[in-house]
Amino acid sequence: MAKILVPLAKGFEEIEAVTIIDILRRANNEVTTCSLGSSLEVLGAHNITIHADESIDISKNRTFDMIVLPGGGEGTQNLASNESVQTLLKEFKQNNKFIAAICAAPYALHTANVLNTNYTCYPSFEEKISLKGYSTQSVVIDEKVITSRGPATAMLFSLELVKVLNGLEVYVQLKSDLLLN
Repeated sequence: MAKILVPLAKGFEEIEAVTIIDILRRANNEVTTCSLGSSLEVLGAHNITIHADESIDISKNRTFDMIVLPGGGEGTQNLASNESVQTLLKEFKQNNKFIAAICAAPYALHTANVLNTNYTCYPSFEEKISLKGYSTQSVVIDEKVITSRGPATAMLFSLELVKVLNGLEVYVQLKSDLLLN
């Protein structure tokens, strides 16, 4: 069972966050959500509030196998400007651990200087990152950095995370259980 950290910043994209959490937990991974402030209540981009498991102050002192950033315009800006998130991303990269981001959130990877050459993101955010290495594929895996495009690719992205963490057999079974062709 892998341990995954999912930071939730005000303005996060709810479809992406919930899909990531749900799919990874269905694969029997331990997923911990964290808020960036002292309140565990985090308001998403579409006025849906999610109660995080803990604050980032607690999370940054624990060990995880992967960090996954949901997107959303405001959420991404908050992730990119949060010192704890940026430090965690750098530590994950330094320790050769998995880093993943969807939608606009690869921008937060870029600001931490942990994004590899090949990536994808929500259209237009590549202009803030770099046109070099940008792909329009739904999911791009470049070594231990995994990126995806947006809400519609959230399930494919999450299943790829399962494949990386839990193996092909679990991926195939879960994909079948979810009725995804």
